[in-house]
Amino acid sequence: PQVMRYQVLLALMLSSQTKDQVTSAAMLRLRRRGLTVDSVLQMDEESLGQIIYPVGFWRNKVKYIKQTTAILKQKYGGDIPSTVEELVQLPGVGPKMAHLAMHIAWDSVAGIAVDTHVHRISNRLQWVQKETKSPEQTRVALEEWLPRDLWKEINWLLVGFGQQTCLPVNPRCSQCLNQDICPAAKRL
Repeated sequence: PQVMRYQVLLALMLSSQTKDQVTSAAMLRLRRRGLTVDSVLQMDEESLGQIIYPVGFWRNKVKYIKQTTAILKQKYGGDIPSTVEELVQLPGVGPKMAHLAMHIAWDSVAGIAVDTHVHRISNRLQWVQKETKSPEQTRVALEEWLPRDLWKEINWLLVGFGQQTCLPVNPRCSQCLNQDICPAAKRL
């Protein structure tokens, strides 16, 4: 379980600003090398960079992964922290990643994982009382009214919807099943 949790955290770190297929391929290459805290600590930054390339911002991620892995070894005995507060203290880990890590790695829903898709769509659908400026503001606003038993699934539902239909630019409102109830839908 400890290795699985570490791999979940690394996959989340790699996934930021990166297409799912690229993240998956990078994780496969890492796993072939024996993806553990110890194996990553033994890798030099150049080798790690070659393995994870072409993930987005790979140079920064190499540094974050090395720093985070060292912290995990030193402070957590090679495991990942079990709270959002501790997870966001790790280099390269933000609130969305922390909430997803809690859900996937620890089977604990500590809050809603809000990325750019959830943020954008929640504002378009006016699921927030007043327009929010950041994913973190959106998370707080959604958690105020959305029943807790729906928190873990909202990210999964809206990310796919945001990638396929409710696009950031030129949303496909004419193909959307929500067009009649969506305040942001373009009326023809």
